[in-house]
Amino acid sequence: MTEDASGFQVRVPVPDLGVAARGNTGIQGVWRFDSGVAGPQAVIVSLIHGNEFTGAAVLARLLCAGPRPVRGSLTLVFANLDAFARFDPADPTLSRYVDEDLNRVWSPQHLDGRRDSLELRRARALRPVVEAADVLLDLHSMLWPSDPLILAKATPVALDLARAIGIPGTIVADSGHPEGPRLIDHAPFIAPGTRRAALLVEAGTHWEPGTEVVAEACVSGFLRVLGMAPVPAAPCGDASVWRVTRAVTAVSRHFAFTGSFRGGAVIPRAGTLIARDGAAEIRTPHDDCMLVMPSPRVMRGHVAVRLAARAES
Repeated sequence: MTEDASGFQVRVPVPDLGVAARGNTGIQGVWRFDSGVAGPQAVIVSLIHGNEFTGAAVLARLLCAGPRPVRGSLTLVFANLDAFARFDPADPTLSRYVDEDLNRVWSPQHLDGRRDSLELRRARALRPVVEAADVLLDLHSMLWPSDPLILAKATPVALDLARAIGIPGTIVADSGHPEGPRLIDHAPFIAPGTRRAALLVEAGTHWEPGTEVVAEACVSGFLRVLGMAPVPAAPCGDASVWRVTRAVTAVSRHFAFTGSFRGGAVIPRAGTLIARDGAAEIRTPHDDCMLVMPSPRVMRGHVAVRLAARAES
């Protein structure tokens, strides 16, 4: 176990991704396995952020076992290998990306534009893989303590898929991220009437053993639900669905929460003071308000927390 100067602890081994980085498709870190039987084209993505390697460890084990989808094709992606190569357990937060966040560039404006960065080049290389997917699972973890969750677009196909997987059991539906388009916001997954779906899984806190357990269970559930695993989909418990009602962006350098809130906490009363942003007060806009991934150290112009209400069944 390693602890950096900020108090973050790396409680899991850093995976060896030497073999995973090769790929078998002509694209670094991309592996495709075709069953030869008609079925969905499924893509599982890890390492969109270089220091979030829990999902990559799960996919590396799956790769080592030799994926054999029962039907359709399965593609495994190890996305930001350049950022991962910079990971240092003594300073684990600095390898999230090299030039810019790879999960904020997924729009034609960015991908077809003239701007250049290491992450944009990687996104452009991965774009054909992403756009060929019928279903996509994007594996992440979180810096600050939070209950695991699935982020989904507020479309019936995405929400139905998230409910069927059932792990994690909390589903948060939103319309996008204020700081830029994520992989799950990419056009093929949000086009009107599309039958495609993409989910983002926040499996737990970075560098914790339990996070890897959740990520592995989610991957297994994803493959079972799609009929790609040799065992049928197991019944899952009732998932709770929440819809984001507001994204709170820090407008000053003095944003501070009024308490140590854990992600997934539900504030029962509307009007409860949860933070101050300079002189402004941030209060819950409705009863039973979930705090989605609150960030106690947030820079001005970045999202400090998203607020969500329980969706009606």
